[in-house]
Amino acid sequence: MVGIISLVTGWPGPSGFGSASTAEEVTQGIDGSKLTVIITGGASGIGLETSRVLALRKVHVIIAARNLKAANEAKKMILSEDQTARVDVLELDLCSIKSIREFADNFLALNLPLNILINNAGIMFCPFHLSQDGIEAQFATNHIGHFFLTNLLLDKMKNTAKSSGIQGRIVNLSSIAHTYSYKNGIRFDKISDKAGYNDKKAYGQSKLANILHANELSRRLKEEGVNITVNSVHPGLIMTPLFKHTEVIMKFLKFFSFFLWKNVPQGAATTCYVALHPSLKDVTGKYFADCNEITPSSHARNEALAKELWDFSNKLINSVSKS
Repeated sequence: MVGIISLVTGWPGPSGFGSASTAEEVTQGIDGSKLTVIITGGASGIGLETSRVLALRKVHVIIAARNLKAANEAKKMILSEDQTARVDVLELDLCSIKSIREFADNFLALNLPLNILINNAGIMFCPFHLSQDGIEAQFATNHIGHFFLTNLLLDKMKNTAKSSGIQGRIVNLSSIAHTYSYKNGIRFDKISDKAGYNDKKAYGQSKLANILHANELSRRLKEEGVNITVNSVHPGLIMTPLFKHTEVIMKFLKFFSFFLWKNVPQGAATTCYVALHPSLKDVTGKYFADCNEITPSSHARNEALAKELWDFSNKLINSVSKS
């Protein structure tokens, strides 16, 4: 109940920020000039606002996007606002293991540091279809793609954290929808089965996977003594291109629940806060909404489920890579 009240009123939480805070407000005065970030899906929606605001804070922004035309337009828009901004564009299709590999190779060839990775891109409520690797598309794009990308970039992040002395940060964009998944959380034995597929539950499953991935990676890095934090965020309800499959019904729902929705600058706030704010030094394995830490679902807190997902994801990627 308190969450709904603070969401509607915009009252700030313990962090000093709340649902009404914008990405610019939560990063005010922060100097990111020594940092490099990769933002997946950084060319549209809240990803674009995240790219814009981090570039405004002098972070070197790498926009990883499938649509290069949109990404270059985003870069142009950011530079028109601030000519000194550092923005680069690299092609990435999270639905393809091959494309993820190529992206990682292309990024590593640039010989840049990597301080922050924001796993932002996603698809939502899609009719059933398989990725080109034969994996259910929402799970493939939202979880497997980011899981694999993170693994490929992890050594670079570890080296950057070690050589720079600056703590690395990984941010997974999840959703409150993680609470609405299949009965056991993840349908391991039926991950790409059309039978029993539900577009909303499949989305919830992929968003649950984002939190479980962040928690398990956080645990492993802590155990290893690596100076990198990993957290997940719920950006809030925002009308973005994500809703393209359910636009009419969502506009109808928004009419009756307008007080629960955020605009794009507010929607990008939690991501920017978790990626950049100095108060979150050493904070890892947590879940944030409205720029404050909250408790996710019991499935999302299940350590055994997180470990099972980790092993399952690795096996899935290995089987695709061999085929």
